[in-house]
Amino acid sequence: MDIYDKWLTIDDLANYIKMSRTKLYGMAQRCEIPASKIGGQWRFDREEIDRWMKAHETDKGQSTSENHP
Repeated sequence: MDIYDKWLTIDDLANYIKMSRTKLYGMAQRCEIPASKIGGQWRFDREEIDRWMKAHETDKGQSTSENHP
């Protein structure tokens, strides 16, 4: 991985995981997603985001209520 690809901006992250910027801002502010605020701007470590996404996967797209009665 190129060192310049390690840190994502909010726009980069929104494109990377296909979520809205607004949703991601809220998640970052509530500490629901790994993030760092640097100089008033949010930055996201690509490797941490990948681990976070894996940890929050559902089983083949099913909701968690279907997996756990």
